[in-house]
Amino acid sequence: MADAKASEGVDRREAISLALGWTGFVGACAAMGAGTVRFMFPNVTFEPPQQFKVGFPSAFSVGVSEKYKSEFGVWICRNDEQIYALISVCTHLGCTPNWLEGENKFKCPCHGSGFDRTGLNFEGPAPRPLERAAVKIDDDGQLLVDKNRKFLYEMGQWDDPASFVAFKA
Repeated sequence: MADAKASEGVDRREAISLALGWTGFVGACAAMGAGTVRFMFPNVTFEPPQQFKVGFPSAFSVGVSEKYKSEFGVWICRNDEQIYALISVCTHLGCTPNWLEGENKFKCPCHGSGFDRTGLNFEGPAPRPLERAAVKIDDDGQLLVDKNRKFLYEMGQWDDPASFVAFKA
């Protein structure tokens, strides 16, 4: 009887088991192959340009412009003498502060650091003032901000003529 069963070949239960096994193996190989192909095409994050034009100097009134904060990560600030670009990254842990017009200060929502209109830190854990980006008047008369060049207050670099544009009313 055992010989008769052996001569019949594979019964239905064994065939289903064998088919499921091979299906699982082929599926695992396909998933591994898809993962390998996906690895060859990594995610690319968008980074805004580091040099950009923000408009003509006469378009900025005294105060802080938040127009370029979300797109380029800078505030364009103007006082009576100059226009400068503050980089909108808190010097504590890198959060993005908010400009509070009513309180005339930048306030970091993460840990409470406060910066005055010029970018100097005066409250909270931030160890140093905000950084300035290079700014100049381009050939067409517009302000050109260059975030590749940063100026640090504690190094005396805010006095560098490349860190601001003298405003002539």
